[in-house]
Amino acid sequence: MIILNETLKKIGYLEKEAMEQARRRVDALVKPPGSLGRLEELAVQLAGISGNVYCNVDNKVVIVMAADHGVYHEGVAPNPQIITAIQTTNFPKGITGVCAFAKQTGSDVVVVDIGVAVDIDAPGVINKKIRYGTDNMAKGPAMSREEAIRSIEVGIEVATAEIKKGKNLIGTGEMGISNTTASTAIIAAIGGLNPKEIVGVGAGLSVEKLSHKASVIKGAIELNQPNPHDGIDVLAKVGGFEIGGMAGTMIAAAANRIPVVVDGIISTAAALIAVTIEPKTKDFLIPSHSTAEKGGRIGLELLGLKPMFDLGLRLGEGSGAVLAFNFVEAATFMMKEMITLEESGIVLHN
Repeated sequence: MIILNETLKKIGYLEKEAMEQARRRVDALVKPPGSLGRLEELAVQLAGISGNVYCNVDNKVVIVMAADHGVYHEGVAPNPQIITAIQTTNFPKGITGVCAFAKQTGSDVVVVDIGVAVDIDAPGVINKKIRYGTDNMAKGPAMSREEAIRSIEVGIEVATAEIKKGKNLIGTGEMGISNTTASTAIIAAIGGLNPKEIVGVGAGLSVEKLSHKASVIKGAIELNQPNPHDGIDVLAKVGGFEIGGMAGTMIAAAANRIPVVVDGIISTAAALIAVTIEPKTKDFLIPSHSTAEKGGRIGLELLGLKPMFDLGLRLGEGSGAVLAFNFVEAATFMMKEMITLEESGIVLHN
């Protein structure tokens, strides 16, 4: 808890003066006001995060947290649990979806075993295993409060290490069969929502089994009674180790004034945990896409965040976050490379 508390103390507010300077420059650039839409908003937010009108986001990383879930045994996922372990070893090889996009954006991929159900002995996978998957939340709490805190602190440790290496833009990714179940439970618990209204197919669950998945989530919430105002309690009762790790990544980024990009539904659930713990974290979050998972879209609404694009994505892994790196970096190039109307010699008459 010491690491978490000390990190939370460092989270401040956006730099208003830098944001005002950025807004003035954005409005003065050689273009009609507002014509670059969300990129203009991004540029102002980045100035507020970094305190610099000309922010750099050229040293990018996506941190992928991998873990398994005890609720898998309730039949809420269409694929075998061993896929978590297999994919975890594939990330360092650079052959997964997020790895392909990371290559395109010039980003590093950092992979963490925070709770995979089997031992992972593969080069490039950081071993931070808390234990071999969570307990079955349909039978009781997914983890202890101490384990929930530890999962958040793992995220803080890994993200802080990357920031010390010079990373100035972070994306949150994950791998874990059944983690859309845990994520939906978190979103339902914090939002006071009926799981049946927000449940999705995840990695390909049949429509016929959706009602079963929803009933498992509903039962887990009723059994465990997570406190929606206590992010750690929600994480412990119905969450996952990788979700805690992503929440910790976001908290560490906020504490170090580094922009952090939110991926899909699992990442959004982690953001809800992080923001419930420390509301100021929200200012440092950049939403990426409108996921095909209904719960993810509703989770962003709960956060008050508007996605940048909608490509029908639901892969996870941090794939949408890394694709969004292109937009974030474009906002910085807009600030640095465009001239102002005055510099161009254009005089507008009202």
